[in-house]
Amino acid sequence: QVQLVESGGGLVQAGGSLRLSCAASGGTFSSYGMGWFRQAPGKEREFVAAISRSGSRTISADAVKGRFTISRDNAKNTVYLQMNSLKPEDTAVYYCAARYYSITYYPSDYDNWGQGTQVTVSS
Repeated sequence: QVQLVESGGGLVQAGGSLRLSCAASGGTFSSYGMGWFRQAPGKEREFVAAISRSGSRTISADAVKGRFTISRDNAKNTVYLQMNSLKPEDTAVYYCAARYYSITYYPSDYDNWGQGTQVTVSS
């Protein structure tokens, strides 16, 4: 099992940027595919982006393509989500998740979750 702690959320104006971080501990970080998901009030948790164990492959939701970039540093046991050109509709709690060996688009496939970090984008 791996423990995950997100940070970097906050309040930002539309058009601004934030970088989220997710620090992992308690497992072999490079064995896990990593994902970012988000959940807005009253909505289902939705996929944002994911990155393979080595970082060679990434996938992302259409809603964030061209604006958000996922990356990882296996030496630091950390995954990042760089969010640019933020929109009010990006407002949500953002969660980091780990899945052993591979990545998918589906929250139910991920076994380990962080506590989440709030991102609020004002118009």
